[in-house]
Amino acid sequence: VLSGLALALALAMPSVALENGLARTPPMGWMSWERFRCNVDCQADPRNCISEQLFFEMADRLAEDGWRELGYEYINMDDCWSAKQRDAAGQLVPDPKRFPSGIKALADYVHARGLKLGIYGDLGIFTCGGYPGTMLEHVKQDAQTFAAWGVDMLKLDGCYSSAEEQAKGYPEMARALNATGRPIVYSCSWPAYQGGLPPKVNYTILTEICNLWRNYDDIQDSWESVLSIVDWFFTNQDVLQPAAGPGHWNDPDMLIIGNFGLSYEQSRSQMALWTVMAAPLLMSTDLRTISPSAKEILQNRLMIQINQDPLGIQGRRIVKEKSHIEVFLRPLSQAASALVFFSRRIDMPFHYTTSLAKLHFPEDAVYEVQDVFVGKIIGALKTSDNFSVVINPSGVVMWYLRPMMLPVKPQYVRQQAPSKGFHPTLL
Repeated sequence: VLSGLALALALAMPSVALENGLARTPPMGWMSWERFRCNVDCQADPRNCISEQLFFEMADRLAEDGWRELGYEYINMDDCWSAKQRDAAGQLVPDPKRFPSGIKALADYVHARGLKLGIYGDLGIFTCGGYPGTMLEHVKQDAQTFAAWGVDMLKLDGCYSSAEEQAKGYPEMARALNATGRPIVYSCSWPAYQGGLPPKVNYTILTEICNLWRNYDDIQDSWESVLSIVDWFFTNQDVLQPAAGPGHWNDPDMLIIGNFGLSYEQSRSQMALWTVMAAPLLMSTDLRTISPSAKEILQNRLMIQINQDPLGIQGRRIVKEKSHIEVFLRPLSQAASALVFFSRRIDMPFHYTTSLAKLHFPEDAVYEVQDVFVGKIIGALKTSDNFSVVINPSGVVMWYLRPMMLPVKPQYVRQQAPSKGFHPTLL
């Protein structure tokens, strides 16, 4: 008996390959789930329930408050948008009271504002919230329905399905989406339901089937949740990092900056760590009431430029100190790099001293350094120079390094370099 992804390997014919030309950089936008969940009580809480009004209002905010111009283009519906039953033709339909205009009208509204619409489905009997799922016999029909509505992204969850159904259904949906002729970014939750790691999860297959995928637990509105995700992703970076690249991304889940659980320092840390991971930047917060400080973090232009770097190399943790300081490195195009110095300390700001040589940068190189949050530029830092950064508890210092002078014989480093040899890429 073939199990899980082994079965998928047998099914993974060349026609499965998703290469749809989409998500060449990590998708950016807004998603309803973490902040608004499955609140369907529009009588008691009309402003915050899952309804077309919520998505109309968030689309307005993305279009009018400077988000769209920075790349935040997707308005993504999550679970609980549909009616409790399919219609007589077996088609998914939105809840008629909460979405009276229909999804096509919502997509038109979103598109008219220069944005894109994402929708949620679940490969199973029910969605996680108990709404109609997409059984194997409905895969083609649902793909055609989403395309006809003008949907631009599909998140396909995996509640109420077996490993075998997932191994058939996730590749089948990739084929069905491609067959519609509409460009639809495909986000799968498949690996999250199989533990996220080999041998149950085959990342080679995933990169051919999905544009992005959820590997691990849902994020909650807490620092503890953010840390658990960071720990899992970087503990398993040797497996996960080579799987990411243009068109196929690991997804550590939504940004919770602007909600209730993170301090200012922790919010900056989530943004920096998601950026260094080449993660999709999908905010889940109330953009109608977001604070200026949270907005400033999420709209940091240099941060977004780093996240959207065309090479699409996922960064790695390269140092883990006994002092509870960690250093992360992401190689970028034009021989640039991003460095994140992260403190897990809970006592006071920490002075951390190191050099680029200790962080495996090429000898005899000279860099211009820019502080990503402050914007300040430090010129002419040599690889051999010692420097200190002051990192606040649960905070980060993030640097963008541009080469001013490179060694005469640069060493070219492959994306899949093992952790000890993971240097800034010179291209």
